[in-house]
Amino acid sequence: MSLTSIGDLARGLTLKTRATDIKNQIETLSYEMATGKVQDVSGRLDGDYSHLLDLDRSLARLDAFQVATSEAGLFTDAMQLSLTTVDHSVSEITASLLSFGTSNQAVTHENASVQAQNELDTVISALNTRAGGRSLFSGTATDVSPLPPAQTLLAALKTELTGAVTVADIRQRAEDWFNDPAGFDAVIYRGSATTLSPMQISESESVRVPVTATDPALKAALRDIAVAAAVADPALGIPRDQRTDLFKQLGVDLANTQNETVNLRARIGVAEARIEQAATRNNAARTSLEYSRNKLIAADPYETAAQLQTVQFQLESLYSVTVRNANLSLVNFLR
Repeated sequence: MSLTSIGDLARGLTLKTRATDIKNQIETLSYEMATGKVQDVSGRLDGDYSHLLDLDRSLARLDAFQVATSEAGLFTDAMQLSLTTVDHSVSEITASLLSFGTSNQAVTHENASVQAQNELDTVISALNTRAGGRSLFSGTATDVSPLPPAQTLLAALKTELTGAVTVADIRQRAEDWFNDPAGFDAVIYRGSATTLSPMQISESESVRVPVTATDPALKAALRDIAVAAAVADPALGIPRDQRTDLFKQLGVDLANTQNETVNLRARIGVAEARIEQAATRNNAARTSLEYSRNKLIAADPYETAAQLQTVQFQLESLYSVTVRNANLSLVNFLR
């Protein structure tokens, strides 16, 4: 029987090589325990990355849609809050004008115009709201506020009303100026006539919010509140009884306008609901894709823990053998 042995130097090199191999296994298993993913993805997939890359592309698209739905949700939520403020102001001034319209006192007319000017300031401020640095009601010109201060609007309107003394004449002149493309839209409105493009919120769905400060409902509210704020100006010379009748009529008109602003808010609400539904579907799709991706490259935590414990024991045993070999000598053998 022949015996085969190796020298001490070769044995030491063999033990070092084995120790390095075991340490590499421990490093791999520790990574898999910490991340829950296999380190050798190519080995797990047999070199076929096509399915994994397709899942990664789908997840990247969903990441983009998540940002898009968040921005769209922020935009429409801010728009809804602005329109709520407008609706509240219209409601407040409507009740006041109907109340003030029952009095023929000059001081009452002044109070009505002061309140109308305050509500006009509020409405303009609401329509000039920005979300994420973008104006809500300026169409594609999101870098500019759509309306100037209330005093600018009132100065332009008073110019148009000069010489009108009857209710019918005042209302007609105001209506003509607000509807004339060379009037309100050209003199006051600073935004774009082009509405925002549809916002893509999923692979096959987009939402459009074509609302600007020139929307008929918003222009009607601005018009009637501005007229109420302007008519008490003594420079216009409008008779007291005509102002009383005008306040009554403006109150009725604003009550009808409030229905239109409610409809406008409903349209924005529909867009908000669609955005929320799309976000929910996108999140569900993301969860499904992430589950499929994890199934491809996930490391079994129980199996990994068992293997790690086994390899650690092997390393400890190897260290023990190495220590014993290091202590071997002829003197110790002969003792």
